[in-house]
Amino acid sequence: MAQLDAALAKIDANLDAALQRLFALVSIPSISTDPAYAGDCQNAAEWLKDELHSLGFEASVRPTAGRPMVIAKAKARRANAPHVLFYGHYDVQPSDPLDLWKTPPFEPRLADAPTGTQIVGRGTSDDKGQLMTFVEACRALKETGDFPCDITILLEGEEESGSHSLPAFLAENRDELRADVALICDTSMLDRATPAITTMLRGIVTQEVVIKGADRDLHSGLFGGAAVNPVHVLTKIIADLHDENGRVTLPGFYDGVAELPAEIAAQWREIGFDGAQFLKDVGLSVPVGEKGRSVLEMIWARPTCEINGIIGGYTGKGFKTVLPAQASAKISFRLVGAQDPEKIAANFRAFVKAHLPADCHAEFMAHGGSAALQLPFDSAPLTRARAALHDEWGKEPVLIGSGGSIPIVGAFKRDLGMESLMIGFGLEDDRIHSPNEKYELSSFHKGARSWARILTALGAA
Repeated sequence: MAQLDAALAKIDANLDAALQRLFALVSIPSISTDPAYAGDCQNAAEWLKDELHSLGFEASVRPTAGRPMVIAKAKARRANAPHVLFYGHYDVQPSDPLDLWKTPPFEPRLADAPTGTQIVGRGTSDDKGQLMTFVEACRALKETGDFPCDITILLEGEEESGSHSLPAFLAENRDELRADVALICDTSMLDRATPAITTMLRGIVTQEVVIKGADRDLHSGLFGGAAVNPVHVLTKIIADLHDENGRVTLPGFYDGVAELPAEIAAQWREIGFDGAQFLKDVGLSVPVGEKGRSVLEMIWARPTCEINGIIGGYTGKGFKTVLPAQASAKISFRLVGAQDPEKIAANFRAFVKAHLPADCHAEFMAHGGSAALQLPFDSAPLTRARAALHDEWGKEPVLIGSGGSIPIVGAFKRDLGMESLMIGFGLEDDRIHSPNEKYELSSFHKGARSWARILTALGAA
């Protein structure tokens, strides 16, 4: 542990220099979605390549059909050391609206706040500050000895614009990128003092359904009461997707949905999450999901069926007395555990068809889907990372779920056969994708210290 202590001391002593390096990276407007910034994305990739090369990595910028990737590789001194793949992204969201920024978005600065010092600028939290915590940990370990693991770093340049080049890149470089475990930094802590490891990501199925009736719109005075109304049909089908207890009624919907392990359920109860306040913050007061489930459980660990849009009949200004010829809805299912996206989609279509009255038929369009992901709660890398985070923060890290999805985690599992540890140090109020994005100085400092501990712990395997 002597090298770890020295590395932690090095991180503390070099914090000002680390901030200047972060400022240099944030100053590059690497906006991937706008072709006008393609050169800046290239510059950011080159900057990172040079920085990693200076730390002893074999680093290169790899062209893609879109923005370039950065690949860096370094070996531990000892033979047969564990191999980790670290993933981050250097591209950022556009900075509009500019008039809402207190200072220019690509002129990073420190700002005092009631919670402590903040690093302000586009990309400080998502994801440049996060990825630089890992780089600074590597720097400190290299300057005090050697890397405890074999390390491969993959830095993407299109995460904020759809990762269009990533699938082909992973397929072409599968053997080079495969490791024992992937490390992903694009996540958050529970709060300013409590680290977290995201162990569950919900999957998704998105379906669009169009219910068609008559061959044209009909005058409601002439046909109303006699002709089938697709809006009636659609809304009844939608209503029938849930029972009186908030459970989804599709046959087999809950196949593969397991209860939380007792340890995780107990940990979540101790978090002190205020479900009432969570809803109050958006002007609501009563949870409407499955009865008997907490709000936290519903948004992290339970599957859902939601109506994301519905269209039918005349929706313009004024009024038009019409029976529409068709009505449509966009419906998404969030999945957990071992739910099968293809089975959910097929069962939804069968459910709709079974509920169609005479003279109506349905057409469907799929808009994509992916399975849920869950890291085994008893995996050795997770156990080691938990202990390392506890040592740094003095608190047991919370194993949390995410209501959304992180596509790269699924790609690593599907294409490279790797589990992922999702450990980040962002906070909910970092204003990512919004004006005045910030990253807590404590997140940057202790994030680097945390990665030094985690790499050391994983390397001891």
